[in-house]
Amino acid sequence: MATLQHVCSAPLARAMRSGAAAIVASPTVRSSLPHSAESRVLLGLAEPELRQLAIDFGQQSYRGKQLHDLLYKTKAKEIQDFSHLPQAFRDELREAGWRVGRSPVHRAVTAADGTIKMLIKLEDNRLIETVGIPVEDDKGSFRLTACVSSQVGCPLRCSFCATGKGGYSRNLQPHEIVGQVLAIEEIFKHRVTNVVFMGMGEPMLNLKSVLEAHRCLNKDVKIGQRMMTISTVGVPNTIKILAAHKLQSTLAVSLHAPNQKLRETIVPSAKSYPLDALMADCMDYFLQTGRRVSFEYTLLAGINDGSEHAVALAEMLHRCGHGYHVNLIPYNPIEGSEYRRPYKKAVMAFATALESRRITVTVRKTRGLDASAACGQLRNDFQKTPLMESPSSSSI
Repeated sequence: MATLQHVCSAPLARAMRSGAAAIVASPTVRSSLPHSAESRVLLGLAEPELRQLAIDFGQQSYRGKQLHDLLYKTKAKEIQDFSHLPQAFRDELREAGWRVGRSPVHRAVTAADGTIKMLIKLEDNRLIETVGIPVEDDKGSFRLTACVSSQVGCPLRCSFCATGKGGYSRNLQPHEIVGQVLAIEEIFKHRVTNVVFMGMGEPMLNLKSVLEAHRCLNKDVKIGQRMMTISTVGVPNTIKILAAHKLQSTLAVSLHAPNQKLRETIVPSAKSYPLDALMADCMDYFLQTGRRVSFEYTLLAGINDGSEHAVALAEMLHRCGHGYHVNLIPYNPIEGSEYRRPYKKAVMAFATALESRRITVTVRKTRGLDASAACGQLRNDFQKTPLMESPSSSSI
């Protein structure tokens, strides 16, 4: 699947201590509606919750079904756009502090290949990136992939990643994740067929919101679980929690190295999660879910792209069982980085070395190079602190 480079970035232990990891064991439909003013967001609520909300306001239950259709089919952005609802009900919702929860697009950049990267402006004036990646195959079938962010920035600071260089601010709420997909559908005027949690942030450090957004995208936006991928660089204990949910979505693990020593130089958080422990958790994930794990491997010229690295990677994967798949990602250059993109010949030699050792390989086609495609690049051009209010901000 064509996506952008995975994000990561700073010592994992520090991120865990700072409270960045909001993890739950069961993100099922909430048993009661949120009541605090700051959480009164409609986007992300399931139909049973919306029906209960309507009843709480003295309306008949079917008004909740109408709310659901307005949010996920009509995709209305504001309560005043709920033309199918009585004006009195709309007024009561607004007066009670309810809002849709859609965030405006601050800027959009279109690459020559049709990829569109957007900066989305959140309520606290922070910016996040989301990317729409259109692909049409030889048979004329069209696929639109949404690459969504799960955090504002990232606390893990992988050495090659632009997102980590921009700093970390906070986790995203479920509606802020779902809204990215709806923004892509709006700008492309086409439904999103695939979702990858590979944008800004480490999804496993915001697993509660990621799982709630995943539920909404599946049940409400109607994107199949098998069409979604959750990516991680590896956070201790979280793969086990994710496995317990037995999702039909793909788990993508960012390796970037075939041994612990090299991986620590590329992914600093690997010091807190040894490669052997990570691979053991991946094996357990496959046994519990029946879903093969996909491994992301960013090729850095002269660092991890040699034939000896390919051989070591294949040997490690064979020691850990079967059913694995490797996505090779030629490095997407970012300003100020010491890393270089490998030549195509080196990329193909690496892929051939894996295939000759019976490892399934895909070389990811880099998309949006002329639109600051690497995660975090476009945001870093515009923001490292919250935006000041400005009438020049554009929205769709």
